[in-house]
Amino acid sequence: MPSFDVVSEVDQHELTNAVDQANREITNRFDFKGTSARVERSEAELTLIADAEFQVKQIDDILRKKLATRGIDVGCLEMGEITQSGREARQIAKVRQGIDKELAKKITKMIKESKLKVQAQIQGDQVRVSGKKRDDLQQVIALLREAKLDLPLQYENFRD
Repeated sequence: MPSFDVVSEVDQHELTNAVDQANREITNRFDFKGTSARVERSEAELTLIADAEFQVKQIDDILRKKLATRGIDVGCLEMGEITQSGREARQIAKVRQGIDKELAKKITKMIKESKLKVQAQIQGDQVRVSGKKRDDLQQVIALLREAKLDLPLQYENFRD
């Protein structure tokens, strides 16, 4: 029985490379000379640090460009507020991974309302879709791509 998984993942290696490239560009740019501007990465968070709020916005723009060129959808970032403390401005960007329960329920509901002959099951932070015909599964993928969900989705483990 053909099936595939709907997931939302970020390639950690590519994320690290994008952060490194952004930091390299920040150190080479003339408008950031002599500042403490940088991007720091922890497990599931990116911290944008600069001397002023407008520099944090510039770093955000640089980071988004680098993520896009590395093939990471920038929709996976959840940007926080810019906070100014002393001589330093910070913005925390959370990297969202996995499909939460509410979005998984929304996806399964969309699939059931489409009246296609497929089944959708929530399995942890992913949704498994299975059906008898490969064409039905491809229609589900097209349906999910057309739906404007706030999280970028990938379709893995397509099996016949």
